[in-house]
Amino acid sequence: MGKIVLNPANSEIDVNILPKMFHDTNAMFQLLDKFPIPFEVFVPDGTLEYQNQGFLELEGLTDASILLGKYNILKDPVLNHQMGYQEIFQKAFRGEAVVISNFHPPIWDLVNRGIIKEKPYESASGNFYLYPIQNGKKLNYVVCVLLIKSMFYGLPEIAKAKEYINSHWLEEYNVRAIAQSVNMSASKLYRLFKQHTGITPGDFYRRCKVDHIKEKLADKNLNISEAFAACGEDSQSRIAKVFKEITGFSPKEYREKLT
Repeated sequence: MGKIVLNPANSEIDVNILPKMFHDTNAMFQLLDKFPIPFEVFVPDGTLEYQNQGFLELEGLTDASILLGKYNILKDPVLNHQMGYQEIFQKAFRGEAVVISNFHPPIWDLVNRGIIKEKPYESASGNFYLYPIQNGKKLNYVVCVLLIKSMFYGLPEIAKAKEYINSHWLEEYNVRAIAQSVNMSASKLYRLFKQHTGITPGDFYRRCKVDHIKEKLADKNLNISEAFAACGEDSQSRIAKVFKEITGFSPKEYREKLT
């Protein structure tokens, strides 16, 4: 069948395979149900036609019929107006493959609308891909795929602080800015964060930074210094020692382990 790659811009996923896969929609839906990745399929007017098991589990839904044939992504006031994705969605339904980077699923909206009783997670972020399936110039479907990169649970303020750090890892660590993002003092944030996670906000920031350095070290086109520089760090700085403390390997040893 070929590999399924979902990023039309970076060729991370080969979306050209999707039209062939949708020749038999029933068989395609049965196949997508086996994927742990959340998939949704919409008909040309924006109405939800299909959600795979991965999407149901993500949203905490037990019955697919709750939204099928009733929810319309083009008429969703939160996604289109409050979050500002109206133009992007319209592009997809005009036949253009698009991606929303750093997308935050509005799980709270499902609770507010009474669709689910409680949030299955506090917050999450990832990339949201929309790919049109066409027959000639006629639009048949828009396939939406959500690749979750991070998910946070627990106390809402702590989850939001983690989300802020995860979105600002490339910037210099600033505990005041993190605390401001959750409307509390830096000292209170520090205390609650340590109490609920066992580590400090600074520790979480450094772990997040190390995770991104690990991703860059996996890129064979970058040497070690370039991998660190891509993450806003010097390979000879303190973060290199932190890297070894967290991973158990020096950056050089980690690169060798990968190969």
